[in-house]
Amino acid sequence: METLLKTEIRGKTLSIESGKHAKQASGSVVVQYGDTVVLVAAVSSHDERPIDFLPLTVEYQEKGYAAGRIPGNYFRREIGRPSEKETLTARIIDRPIRPLFPKGYRFETQVIATVLSMDKENDPDTLAMIGASAALEISDIPFEGPIACVRVGRIDGQFIINPTVDEYESSDINIIVAGSKTGVVMVEGGGDIVSESDMLEAIFFGHKSMQPIIDMQLKLKETNGVPKRTFIPPQRDEALAEIIESKISSKIYDALAIPEKSKRTAAFRNLKSGLFEELGDAYADQKGEVNGIFNDTLKKISRNIILKERRRIDNRKFDEIRAITCDIDVLPRPHGSALFTRGETQVLGVMTLGSGQDEQRVETLIGEEQRPFMLHYNFPPYSVGEVRRMGGPSRRDIGHGGLSTRAIEKVLPSKEEFDYTIRIVSEVLESNGSSSMGTVCSGILSLMDGGVPIKAPVSGIAMGLVKEGDDVVVLSDILGDEDHTGDMDFKVAGTKDGITALQMDIKIHELSRDIMEKALEQARVGRLFILEKMIEAIKEPRKQISPYAPKIITIKINPDKIREIIGPGGKVIRAIQAETNTRIEIDDLGIVKIAAVSKEEGDAALNMVKEIIVEPEVGKIYEGTVVKIMDFGAFVQILPNVDGLVHISQLAAHRVNKVTDIVKEGDQIKVKVLEISRDGKIRLSYKDALEEEK
Repeated sequence: METLLKTEIRGKTLSIESGKHAKQASGSVVVQYGDTVVLVAAVSSHDERPIDFLPLTVEYQEKGYAAGRIPGNYFRREIGRPSEKETLTARIIDRPIRPLFPKGYRFETQVIATVLSMDKENDPDTLAMIGASAALEISDIPFEGPIACVRVGRIDGQFIINPTVDEYESSDINIIVAGSKTGVVMVEGGGDIVSESDMLEAIFFGHKSMQPIIDMQLKLKETNGVPKRTFIPPQRDEALAEIIESKISSKIYDALAIPEKSKRTAAFRNLKSGLFEELGDAYADQKGEVNGIFNDTLKKISRNIILKERRRIDNRKFDEIRAITCDIDVLPRPHGSALFTRGETQVLGVMTLGSGQDEQRVETLIGEEQRPFMLHYNFPPYSVGEVRRMGGPSRRDIGHGGLSTRAIEKVLPSKEEFDYTIRIVSEVLESNGSSSMGTVCSGILSLMDGGVPIKAPVSGIAMGLVKEGDDVVVLSDILGDEDHTGDMDFKVAGTKDGITALQMDIKIHELSRDIMEKALEQARVGRLFILEKMIEAIKEPRKQISPYAPKIITIKINPDKIREIIGPGGKVIRAIQAETNTRIEIDDLGIVKIAAVSKEEGDAALNMVKEIIVEPEVGKIYEGTVVKIMDFGAFVQILPNVDGLVHISQLAAHRVNKVTDIVKEGDQIKVKVLEISRDGKIRLSYKDALEEEK
């Protein structure tokens, strides 16, 4: 049955339509807000896979036709890897819906969101999230929703729901909030150094505002929903579980006391292999179940240590930060470098400065963007002691890079203050807890080491949560094992004065305001502690950039001279760049930027440009070249592309019968500028120049 439901969000109609499109999918909806339209379809296989995780994939795709654009690549179609925007949006959809599938669901499930129309005002990402929940709700797929999603901004102190793309620029908060009827399930975004209390208000303003969207989905399920397929979670062999727990519980407890991750992991590995040997052939066909019981036992004991014994795996206090060391200027040639180590997480940040031509150009539905700041996150397998095939950045890598970018970009200087393109590369050398926040810290240190005048240093921290009923523990600076066995991963980055970026994911159904408030405050204290350690290494940005960084020289010229600097087919500007080993950019307003490796090369290019743009002055003497002889005088080039006429009467103090009696083509002579007419004609004198030299 075709159904169209509508509600008003900030004076605009948001609609969800079902029963008309993609009817062979398990569930499908079309979500529209303004003229932005997203189709979302969900399908789940009926064949169970023999794996120990939820086989869920989420795809988000933006079509060029949605904005009336033809893709700019060679093939003129959407091909190849998803864009960064598409990858980040797919992750935003995946993270809040994944915990809402029943435990033990092992049927291949796919959610595909396709942007069909984009009005350049309303971002389709939140609509895709709403559509994913609605499609799953009305399908036969087991799903414990619904959830909804809105973007929250703040302009002039007022919170607004779903700010337009143009309003992003003037908003000091820009976050995406996903939530259920009673709590928050996901937060992603950042702010322009805003307080924890303001960020908390923004999150729950968003949660309150999304309630009509949740109500819509409940109504849609009543009208268009189909019965959920029968799913019986796999029953654990309690007898086997009792045998396994009796054999390994005390050993797991002892292994969890090992502080070093590699040794602790090795102990778990040996325990598991020993368990399989001890169980023998009788349980050879139950290896998957044995492995699951082992992991459940490990998780149970880890959580009990926190909740019952009130201590952590590595015996830290709940709010204690691991040992931190910060090293700067660790590499001789890069323009800025730093090594940030926190416990067993170590990140090398390397910063490079470039010219405007190095800016990243990105094609989006709105148009082409130029990005003067890039942060690239790399997570090699050796950082966690693994062996795997090396390839391009994964979705996780892109997501961590995006979070770190948001954390840092708020404190970067403007182009007017610092006219460089900036690239940071994060090389994760070791990982045991939040390498993304380690990336923020190492990145900021590398910027300061490289002399980039940032507004304020930024640090980041990852928070965890263990919750059983009313017993709640918030953990600062979580380990990888605490992330794996806990209920929350909450990353917060900011300066001493406020938040620049945050990201929250949970494994439970929702989070209350009280818990979020406690986590934010505990994160603030931890973040400031980390910041103090960073400042001990370098208090402020260096006064000078690296001698190996390009030197940027900027001058303003008459726009009429642009054509002369470029030359026919770019011949002149290419010659200058080749001769001086520089890169030159010119905009339509006449701003010329010269990027050079050395000051000498930059000055040489600058002088060559000045020679081209210099204007002749009346009364000044120039050394020029005779370029043409006429009966009435000689034309002399006094500047590049600038000629003047020396009339025959101005060649000598005596009467001259023939011009060639005094000068010939190719002669180098000094001439004085007598007059420049309104139409640009220049009258020169050879005799006056000779007279003044006496």
